[in-house]
Amino acid sequence: MENFPFAVITSHLDLPERAIKNTISLLQDGATVPFISRYRKEMTGSLDEVDIGKIKDQLQKIEELVKRKESILKSIKEQGSLTDAIQSKINDCWNPSQLEDIYLPFKKKIKTKATLARENGLEPLARLITSGKSDDLKKQAQKYVNKNVVDPEAALEGARHIISEWINENTECRDVIRNQFAKYARVESKVIKKKKDEATKYEMYFDYNEALNRIPSHRLLAIFRGENESLLRAKISVDLEYAQRSVERIMLDRQKRQCAIQIKIAIEDALKRLLIPSIENEFKKAAKQKADDEAILVFTKNLKDLLLAAPLGSKRILAIDPGFRTGCKVVVLDEKGDLLHDTAIYPHPPQSKKEEAMHSLQYLVENYKVEAISIGNGTAGKETLQMVNTHNFGKEIDVFFVNESGASIYSASKIAREEFPDKDVTVRGSISIGRRLMDPLAELVKIDPKSIGVGQYQHDVNQTRLKENLDNTIASCVNAVGINLNTASQHLLAHVSGLGPVLGKNIVEYRKENGAFSERKELLKVKRMGKKAYEQAAGFLRIRDGKNPLDNTAVHPESYTIVKKMAKDLSCTIKQLISDKEKIEQLTLKNYVTDQIGLPTLIDIKKELEKPGLDIRGKAKAVAFSNRINKISDLSVGMILPGVVNNVTKFGAFVDIGIKESGLVHISEIVDRFITDPAEVLQVNQEVKVMVINIDELKGRVSLSMKQV
Repeated sequence: MENFPFAVITSHLDLPERAIKNTISLLQDGATVPFISRYRKEMTGSLDEVDIGKIKDQLQKIEELVKRKESILKSIKEQGSLTDAIQSKINDCWNPSQLEDIYLPFKKKIKTKATLARENGLEPLARLITSGKSDDLKKQAQKYVNKNVVDPEAALEGARHIISEWINENTECRDVIRNQFAKYARVESKVIKKKKDEATKYEMYFDYNEALNRIPSHRLLAIFRGENESLLRAKISVDLEYAQRSVERIMLDRQKRQCAIQIKIAIEDALKRLLIPSIENEFKKAAKQKADDEAILVFTKNLKDLLLAAPLGSKRILAIDPGFRTGCKVVVLDEKGDLLHDTAIYPHPPQSKKEEAMHSLQYLVENYKVEAISIGNGTAGKETLQMVNTHNFGKEIDVFFVNESGASIYSASKIAREEFPDKDVTVRGSISIGRRLMDPLAELVKIDPKSIGVGQYQHDVNQTRLKENLDNTIASCVNAVGINLNTASQHLLAHVSGLGPVLGKNIVEYRKENGAFSERKELLKVKRMGKKAYEQAAGFLRIRDGKNPLDNTAVHPESYTIVKKMAKDLSCTIKQLISDKEKIEQLTLKNYVTDQIGLPTLIDIKKELEKPGLDIRGKAKAVAFSNRINKISDLSVGMILPGVVNNVTKFGAFVDIGIKESGLVHISEIVDRFITDPAEVLQVNQEVKVMVINIDELKGRVSLSMKQV
């Protein structure tokens, strides 16, 4: 930590240096982002997960840069070219682009025009030209004519190739061109003429031009996708004449006329052949990364909203995976989500056995004491919903229309096969639809987030970074909610701070062998559970009706003695203190401040004592879709419909209006004021009212407006 470049991180983040230092220390000591955010507020100045995540990202970049520096220094040293000045320059550099510029002259090169010219002995001529001292270059060039250099013009051409390489390796020249790209670069795309017919989905990019620093991420990713599919040609360009003049100001300094002419030709060659393509690639890579980051941010935000959807809780559920020809697969689940019964009904064409189907559902509702019905929103979903909603079951039953994206992925997965080896994929899919209603978070963690159907261009972005960010989002949600230690699956436990797949599995195996956990500290008996993992995980795990009432709260075991002292001071037990607002209000928190625990943690403890085990997600409620609309052909322009947002992108939001096709509310149709991001107003699972403003039945597209409602 002594020589760590904290100033580099503080220059990127507007955060206190002390908070950054302490956060890095905690991260390097193995602490997780959720743990630091929740239980180390005194050290970080109460930084949230977002800021801690940014520090973690910067730390990773620094570590990668340090490794790159070591590799570069080793390479230059092996060449025998490492001087104290170069080493110092590399050690002091914390900009990746500038570091590569320093290394460029020492990079092992493939055979280039410049290396060939050097082999032909033309480097002295190149140096003579750049010195600008010769009045008769033709005469000087004649001296270098040999069997490989046929005439003076060939000698001058070779010398220019060497000068072009020097210009390309000149850090001042690279910086000036880099600056022009940053300010003035434009993204251009053109269709590949012979591919025009198959590139119709990229029609708006057939002849496109927009400033790089203004183009939205979704448009840039679309252009890059078209290029990857060999349908578009894309480039990032700057004004070549302006670039030429800029480099001339650096390279020309009162050289004699003949030398200046040669240098100008070399500059033009360097720009077209070396410098501009190099900087273009650099900016293309950076632009792609920025677009990826924005797309990943959209995806993670949507995923978070989806994972934190309100659960119905522990109730008996009848779940239906709808279908026409193959029928509707029906399952009944108990309060824990275990399968009680499965069957199939055929109420829709071609069988049309509606009466028989409803008789079957009525029997299951009565026989298994069903409390709620969960219906998947896929094919035949709306027809099934309408059928169930119009039936009188003889008691009040809430009916929910559940987003089934990814259920088929789960049903064919190893996880589903291990849990239900004797059931086919359709039954497993129905089980997933039912469990999603009970606890969306617990069920969705079993599915690859990319299969859930939220986000934009998720297949075009950097997949490693996408996975890392999605995993972090899942962990954040799991830890924010808190997990029941005695009912959580190993897949859910794997995302708890400090655990992972191995400890998650070991906890489940311990439960099978020893029964339910009675207190948190019993976790230390689990195989491979060390003190560090216990410290990181304990506060996020809950035990209901255990030996210690604090085990069902977010109060960390390291703070139990503080709560015990609070209860003693109020002459009551911990159990009596919890939820007793009168007693809790009598606490003077500053009396409990210690060297380790300050007011931020004590305020959190007080909140938790007031509302122990509170689920931040609330409780699920059914959404009533229009009974008039079952398919796209039932729509007409001007209709006002209820809907639920099921995806938010940078260009708008997709809304489930109760039919197979989701409608798009373009960003310009969300509100009457200007917004730069639909997420300013909307989030996944939000209920909205929309007006139909356009229908393209052939393409299955519906355009909606919120501001006209």
